[in-house]
Amino acid sequence: MTLDKDLQAIQEVRDLCTRCKDAQQKFREFTQEEVDGVVAAMAEAGFKAATQLAQKAVSETGYGNVPDKIRKNEFATRNIFESIRDLRTVGIVREDHKRKVVEVAEPFGVVAAVIPTTNPTSTVMFKSLISLKAGNGIVISPHPRATNCIREAANIMSEAAFQAGAPQGIIGVITKPSLQATSELMKSRDTDVILATGGTGLVRAAYSAGKPAYGVGPGNVPAYVDRSADYKKAVADVVSGKTFDYGTLCSSEQAIIVDAPLKSKVKEALVREGGYLMSPEESDRLCKVLVTPDFLINAKMVGQAPAVLAQAAGFTIPEGTRLLMAELDGVGKDYPLSIEKLSPVLAIYIVNGWQEGLRRSTEILNFGGVGHTASVHAKDDEVLRQFGLHLPASRVIANSPSSVGAVGYTNGLMPSLTLGCGSYGRNITSDNITAHHLFNIKRLAYETHPYQAPPTGATWQASVNHDWQNRQAPYMKALSPDVSRRGNSQNASAPAAPAAEPAQTAPVNQKFGSSGMAASEVDQVVDAFLKSRES
Repeated sequence: MTLDKDLQAIQEVRDLCTRCKDAQQKFREFTQEEVDGVVAAMAEAGFKAATQLAQKAVSETGYGNVPDKIRKNEFATRNIFESIRDLRTVGIVREDHKRKVVEVAEPFGVVAAVIPTTNPTSTVMFKSLISLKAGNGIVISPHPRATNCIREAANIMSEAAFQAGAPQGIIGVITKPSLQATSELMKSRDTDVILATGGTGLVRAAYSAGKPAYGVGPGNVPAYVDRSADYKKAVADVVSGKTFDYGTLCSSEQAIIVDAPLKSKVKEALVREGGYLMSPEESDRLCKVLVTPDFLINAKMVGQAPAVLAQAAGFTIPEGTRLLMAELDGVGKDYPLSIEKLSPVLAIYIVNGWQEGLRRSTEILNFGGVGHTASVHAKDDEVLRQFGLHLPASRVIANSPSSVGAVGYTNGLMPSLTLGCGSYGRNITSDNITAHHLFNIKRLAYETHPYQAPPTGATWQASVNHDWQNRQAPYMKALSPDVSRRGNSQNASAPAAPAAEPAQTAPVNQKFGSSGMAASEVDQVVDAFLKSRES
């Protein structure tokens, strides 16, 4: 009898989720020290396996290169662990003695983790570490084209966790990946939160699964080089960032935007760094093999070496070329290389001044990368701040490669391999996702202001008048330090007459402020204040 593969996959997912839920119920009783011991053992095991996992990932997927994959694996284990090592995630995590509020950590439960093909093993280890650090279990859904290397990475994490005392089943991995299996995982009654890394369609599916979800959007990263920049370092940073693992990181630079006075110097520096400037004809040939008719990147060309791309496009390039470059005049569907390319291909734009550079950077972000990442190279701090203030990007990387800067490798950002794009990219957060995002905070709040029932009737009216006057007094004082002499300029030197007590039935707004000013007098004060501002 032939068994249905989809039904088998769905049953496997249900079994994995049930097993993980049971294990997590035991794991949630661990102390902070016990949790930290498990996570430390996982990080060390993953770090030791960085090379073998990198080799398996490149061999199975054909994406990227082994040396950079090793760096990713090492970052996803040791660097991630160092960033969360001291984070308290069990029991009482904070006490505010002044406000008398006690904060208690509560794990989500079971994390459904969807893994991409571009960064398979590193993402598995990263998500496993942050999930267990927060007291959760995790079930992993591999990309079908990276099943074997993802499963091996998950098994390494699982075995290390078990040897350190974690219950069996706390880390599970689907062995028969499919769309149906991933859908079943995201919708399972035992799944408590979804951590999705992948294309736009996958992220939308995660958000529509009816569970809390962290999804991330695509990147289309602009790198602006201002006339004030150290252009040699800027070019070296852009090339290093763009060529890292053959451009498979979503935070990789996709375009360099050059301030006009540096045009010649930057182009020469790009060539010295291993860039090859394609002719218009070569650029057109590359577009035909790199970008599909429906304006997507050809999966076969993702993460390929420049020589492979050039050969597929039918032209030759010098030996040692690190990236292919094309100068463009615009952004949009008339310029196919203005999209995210996931390969060592870089667009070049020339602008005149940082304001035009800001506009061009915004155009690029809005064309498939809004909310993700941008980079700016400048010595003028005002330029850096203007880009930080106005770009629709959740991370603006200053004077550093954006590919590794965005994940927190070269700066003070929280180390992460899942980068939120905020409301720009239809994501729930703009943060670098980490263990902080995978547990709830409960709050025990002690009384600090005993409740008193308000008076009623006439007493209540007088109380309201008195309270209103007391609340407004500081604002009136700020508006006019000598407010008692402002009402009538002809009698400015005369002492103010005492205000009569209002009748009990008078509306509350007949008096304003502790001085007892009438509404008309307040109007005069405000008018004088506004006129003084205009002058």
